Amino acid sequence: MAAWLIPATGHAQGAVMLQSPDHRNEIRIDPAEGLRYRVVRDGQTALADSPVGLLTDRGSLGEDPVSVLAVERSSADQRYVPVAGKASSVPDRYAQVILHLARISDGLRFDLIARAYDDGVAFRFEVPQQKGLAAIDLYGESTGFFFPADYDCWGYNPGSEDGPHEGEFDPVKASAIRPFHLFDAPLVCRIDPRGTTFAIAEADKRDYAGAYYRGRGDGGLGVTVSLTPRADHASEGTARKVAVHVSLASGPLVTPWRVVMLGDRPGSLVQSNLIALLAEPSRIKDTSWIKPGKAAWDWWNGWAVDVPDAGVNTATYRAYVDFAQKMNLEYILIDEGWYRGSSEQPIPADVTKPVPAMNIPEIVRYAGERKVGVWVWVHWKQLERQLDDALALYERWGIKGIKVDFMDRTDQDMVTFYHRLLAEAARHKLMVDLHGAYPPDGLTRTYPNFLTQEGVLGAEYNKWSTRITATHNVTLPFTRMLLGPMDYTPGGFRSLAPDAFAGQVRFKRPFVQTTRGQALAMYVVYDSPFAMLADSPDAYVGSDGALSSGAELLRDIPTSWDETRVPAGEIGRYIVTVRRKGDRWYVGAMTNEHARKLDVPLDFLPAGTAFAATLYEDGADRNSVRKKTMAVRSDATLSLDLAASGGGVVVLDPVTRSGRGKGGRW
Repeated sequence: MAAWLIPATGHAQGAVMLQSPDHRNEIRIDPAEGLRYRVVRDGQTALADSPVGLLTDRGSLGEDPVSVLAVERSSADQRYVPVAGKASSVPDRYAQVILHLARISDGLRFDLIARAYDDGVAFRFEVPQQKGLAAIDLYGESTGFFFPADYDCWGYNPGSEDGPHEGEFDPVKASAIRPFHLFDAPLVCRIDPRGTTFAIAEADKRDYAGAYYRGRGDGGLGVTVSLTPRADHASEGTARKVAVHVSLASGPLVTPWRVVMLGDRPGSLVQSNLIALLAEPSRIKDTSWIKPGKAAWDWWNGWAVDVPDAGVNTATYRAYVDFAQKMNLEYILIDEGWYRGSSEQPIPADVTKPVPAMNIPEIVRYAGERKVGVWVWVHWKQLERQLDDALALYERWGIKGIKVDFMDRTDQDMVTFYHRLLAEAARHKLMVDLHGAYPPDGLTRTYPNFLTQEGVLGAEYNKWSTRITATHNVTLPFTRMLLGPMDYTPGGFRSLAPDAFAGQVRFKRPFVQTTRGQALAMYVVYDSPFAMLADSPDAYVGSDGALSSGAELLRDIPTSWDETRVPAGEIGRYIVTVRRKGDRWYVGAMTNEHARKLDVPLDFLPAGTAFAATLYEDGADRNSVRKKTMAVRSDATLSLDLAASGGGVVVLDPVTRSGRGKGGRW
């Protein structure tokens, strides 16, 4: 990283400009009369002059007049190499500026750090220990994101600071956002008819509280940051509630990055790795044991395997292992009920004592002989009480990963628990899937053993509601998925049309409202290095051993990628995603409740190479796909016919000298 320091006169208040490496994004910071910033893309104002500051027990940092002590500029041009994710190598290029500031009234020092990337801008505060300041309490932030126009936005408003962060991202005009709203990250807005889009989010939370976004309350357009109160202050009624308490003896107060992702169209944001780039680099030196993959799962299908007395018992999980072996799945996931008291939340329970019907060491041994790994579910509160002993035991058993559930909080203590859990899990070589989780903030970079998380309104809701619609499914990639992987738990192979679905909602072997083609496409469109095959084994493999329509694609598809592109899509309407693994390419397409024909140019393929294209399109009924093959080159355009609530997949293999694709498909 190149860096240079520019001293400033004691009361210099000139605006500081910072541009992205491609010169398209700009953040302008003005310290005069209180800290303000503006965001511009291609000369167009995306965010108008907006405040930035902290509200503390020592007064405001940002609203009160400040002196600029120095301006420190730097730039970086490096690469981030994810262990798993949507790309195997990511450019990490940005320009950075640090404003070293002091409050004029008392000299209290703090820094404002800003970065400009080609796909967005971000800023954060640092407050160091100094004379008379050994600790600091934050009540909130004065930071806002003010809009110059009445944008079309999409957001999820949970209405509470507690909860599992599982809801629909609905369209909302900026003028309809009110102070009593409490939008989750990200809030996505389209700023012009060309499709220029931004998303407001946060990254790299450490010893801090999670943020929500409220309407301004002064009649203006835009949102302000609202911090989750600490759990020990949440019930204080109307009293001013502390959100963050930091002792500065162990290091400075470092706020999360406040992020504005920027792109020419919504799909540009889907391709972006900005949230991960802003996170702290990996704390895990040896990552060779971290293996992405797919898992057979019990809970969604209701332990529906063909064994006597199927349920939470050893025989049932042997059957799931056998299914995983047939489908070349890397893992099985054992969900709730395997340890004593797991359903008696939060206590009494013992996460180190399997129920009598479960012989975990035997299941792990049986699975290992078949090259299948085992993950187990745990309730976070039950795990927290026994964390050290439990993780050490799971490592001795040979468990590969843990699914930790029901956090349902975004306060400072929960953020601290995430870091402790992920660090301790890594020490015991355990991968992690977090459920009941707050929105991603880049922790998959800091702890690469953190493969995926929930915090999404996913397929489980098909078991008791009609909320998982095709429109919802094609909204998620442009909203929640911008932040990081999501354990949507796809794989539902039993479909009913929406008008028939409402009367058939059931807990065991549930139905979905979308077609088999969309079920397959989710494995291309959705990011999750640890992916479920959520339906029962007999939905994929018949009693005669034959695979059901399209199941061979799920057997072979990867969950981590070398490259991702999103050439087309509109929020809530449709999406086309292109992924590459090695020299094989995958195209996944999904649509809402409207059937559509999508033309997909193959110009992403290397020129001069012939490819064997295998198409999986919506079939004659909702529970089948039509499969066909053809030879194509990079100058070709494929047409995909998507049924209402449907989807499709194309697999492209380079043709060998024998004239066959590498996958042996023709």
